[in-house]
Amino acid sequence: MENGPCYSLLHLLALLSLLSIFLSHLSRFHVLADSHFEGFDADGEDDDESLIHNTLPLRSSPLTQSDPDPEPTPDPTSQDPDANQYSEPPSRPSSSSDLPKPSSTSFEYWDEDEFEGLPVEQPPLETPKIPENATPDDPSSDPKTAPKPIAATSPKSYTVEIVCGSFLIVFAINYFTGKRENENIALAWAVKFASKDSIFDKNFSLLGVGDGDDSPLLLKEGQNVFKFHASGRRYCQGLLATMELKSRHDLISRMYNLVVPCSDEISFEVYMNDDAMDHLVFAVAKKKAAKWMQKEIRDLQRFANMVSPPSGRKWVAEELAVISESKEVAGDLITEVVLEQVFGEKAFEKFGKGFISIHFSDQQPGTHKKMLLFKFALPDANSMADMTRLVALVPYYIDLVGRYRLSTQARSKTEITRMKIAQEAHREEQNARQEALQRKKAERKKLLEEAESKLGAEAIKRKEAKERARQMKKSMPRVKMTRAH
Repeated sequence: MENGPCYSLLHLLALLSLLSIFLSHLSRFHVLADSHFEGFDADGEDDDESLIHNTLPLRSSPLTQSDPDPEPTPDPTSQDPDANQYSEPPSRPSSSSDLPKPSSTSFEYWDEDEFEGLPVEQPPLETPKIPENATPDDPSSDPKTAPKPIAATSPKSYTVEIVCGSFLIVFAINYFTGKRENENIALAWAVKFASKDSIFDKNFSLLGVGDGDDSPLLLKEGQNVFKFHASGRRYCQGLLATMELKSRHDLISRMYNLVVPCSDEISFEVYMNDDAMDHLVFAVAKKKAAKWMQKEIRDLQRFANMVSPPSGRKWVAEELAVISESKEVAGDLITEVVLEQVFGEKAFEKFGKGFISIHFSDQQPGTHKKMLLFKFALPDANSMADMTRLVALVPYYIDLVGRYRLSTQARSKTEITRMKIAQEAHREEQNARQEALQRKKAERKKLLEEAESKLGAEAIKRKEAKERARQMKKSMPRVKMTRAH
């Protein structure tokens, strides 16, 4: 009970203190609210604002790039707590353009002797421009480490030009030297075998491409192809010799021939008269070439077979193979003279180095059915005498084949064989014609189907009706009407 008055007194003091605090705050908000009404005297406020603006430059110095760590500017409200009570806080600028710019006039009141360490304004440094597509790891984006352009002062390299020029020079030199080599080989052959008192001069009455005595012996059809004509001999219409030499004028071909060697060749085509050559198919070649000829050449494939060496007589060397329509023809054309000159074992080792093949047939494709073919390899220009015996086979076989006649039994067999081959060829021709006709019909039908597909439905119906009417008319019996007398 004694403590009752004490507690009531404490309660009264607390209420009075709260009331005084509330009244003080109420009076402060009343002053701020009255400043917004019309007729309010704001002279004191203007003075306070001018004072704040004049003291701001003294308290905060302008920032420059030379001073990276400026001292924090003291807040004026912290030094003057009464300023917030009587002045309105300045509104925040809406943009960066509204900020007050520091002017040089604000430093006119400073005394340089009294204040040391005053920051001096410096012009802003230009920052290097960084490209948009630069990455942080790209060393070229760093202006300090970016490589500087170096003037192109190194001498220009002419290696490619020198190599190309050297190749052209070598190509030109090889062209003229290779051309001259081929011409020398062809002329050496013509001098040896087509000049006066030579083999062809003694066996043919007309040599060369012209009619006069001054006509050239050789016809040049290319840098490595030369031809020789001869005519005026019994049993044949003429002779054509073709020399196919290496492409010595071509540098690339010459380099290829170093890797894959080849030889110069000459081939003789003798066009026999129709009544001078009997039915025969005959060939002699090296074994490897003979197998290829029998598989690839059509007349040898159809009419001839390999001939085994006969017993009891001399035969060709082991390196050679004979393909003939019958053993009789092979035995009659491989004579003792030929074996001693070229095809014999000993003669072939010495004189048969340039021999490639001979092929006689009355079933050759083309305009000339009956032909004698000879193919030899040409030696160097200084060694043309080595192929004298090979060239001598040409006139020898012209006379031998022109005089040769088959026996009655052998001729009857060859005629039967040729008749069968002719029938097969006719049948193949008929089949080819039928296939061509079927192909044309199929193409025509396809075109008609494509045309019908493009037509409309009504046009197709009309066409079908027309076709049905035609079929009905064709199926109706024909009735003959006679007039009554």
